[in-house]
Amino acid sequence: MATTVSARIYSHHEKSDGTFNVKYVVYHKGERKFIDSPHFVSKRQITKDFEIKDKFVLRWLDEALDDCRVLISTINSRLDFFTCEELRDYLRDSNKDIDLIEFANSHIDYLKENDREPYSRTFRKIRNSLVDYFGRSHVSINEIHSNMLYMYERFLKAPRTISRINQLGRLVTTTEKGLSKGGLHAHMRDLRTLFNEAKRKFNNDELGIIRIKHYPFTKYKVGTPPATKVRSFDIEEVIQIRDSIVPKDTRVELARDMFMLSFYLCGTNAVDFYHASDANIKEGRFEYNRSKTQGRRQDEAFISIKIVEEAKPLLNKYLGKLSTRYGAYDYLDYALYKGMKGLREITGLDELTLYWARHTFGTLARNACRMSVDDIGEALNHIDNGHATTDIYLAKDWGIVDDVQHQVIELLNYRINDPQNVIDLNPEDSRKAMRIVSA
Repeated sequence: MATTVSARIYSHHEKSDGTFNVKYVVYHKGERKFIDSPHFVSKRQITKDFEIKDKFVLRWLDEALDDCRVLISTINSRLDFFTCEELRDYLRDSNKDIDLIEFANSHIDYLKENDREPYSRTFRKIRNSLVDYFGRSHVSINEIHSNMLYMYERFLKAPRTISRINQLGRLVTTTEKGLSKGGLHAHMRDLRTLFNEAKRKFNNDELGIIRIKHYPFTKYKVGTPPATKVRSFDIEEVIQIRDSIVPKDTRVELARDMFMLSFYLCGTNAVDFYHASDANIKEGRFEYNRSKTQGRRQDEAFISIKIVEEAKPLLNKYLGKLSTRYGAYDYLDYALYKGMKGLREITGLDELTLYWARHTFGTLARNACRMSVDDIGEALNHIDNGHATTDIYLAKDWGIVDDVQHQVIELLNYRINDPQNVIDLNPEDSRKAMRIVSA
């Protein structure tokens, strides 16, 4: 039977007010799928056989059905490749505007459902900034064009006041600094990624379905990232953080403890501590799958780290308790953000964040301990694209990770007082070391 579209009403679709929604019926390959129309009819507009008799409604329906038939004719020979459901979706959505905010929300939900919550927060920032820029919660993807991107860039670089709902459901207004060059590059890169994901979902080149017809990043160039700023402390500054006197049971104490715990355990991220429990402790080792890259690696980003003596009291203090204290990781992240602000005031270290623990661990392993780049990569649980094939055939030797960890932590027990013993690489070597830990 040929592919057809028609308009029907069904007795079991009667609404509480006595009206019926007119359905467009798509028949293809022996299946029927339905599309809700914007039209509703009452019993006096239909016959006893549930046929529409109102001429005004019929005229509107005929025009809509003609549009559907034109769309089907443009598919031509590709029609055989469509399932009935795909054809229904194509007819229903072909002229429908795509809301980028709505898509961003669905993409964020998808990432969360697939255990990629930390990555989803990247797109939450993009969504929120677009809402701030446009001043509304619905943005057509056609509004994302090259001219808009240049104006959006200026918006991001300027200080701005933003309002958000906090974990208590209260509206909080804050003043944010403009993005740095590095922050701006990362933001626009992530917006481009979101746009590409939308094209991947809504366009199908093989079937000739092109709902997103433009690509603003052809004219607007994201460019290359600026040189990475060295984000690490020397060992004296780590000791300063470790020995800082902070108020008990506060966010500042949480920030100090989590920094040191991350440093002791090879730069483990806060999100992995948040999701960890006693089940992650096995024979004196902390074992987990790194959330950031778990879904992108054959080994599921698994790592096994020795629990050194320095880390034991902190693990006992926080393991399995973070997820109870904070209902979602975002709440822990915010607590750390506020705690780090207080810790910076106490220590006088202006750029102290939790991620500096990871960078500091990797940089000290390279610059002070002279460990190899490959061994540091193992300790930091990185993807090694250059050795990906070889790694399939090699069993993991966690002793390599233990050695890197031991060498770095030993620095805490040996203050370097003799200037001749201080290892100071030139800026280019420092940048190379930072590239090791930036993934």
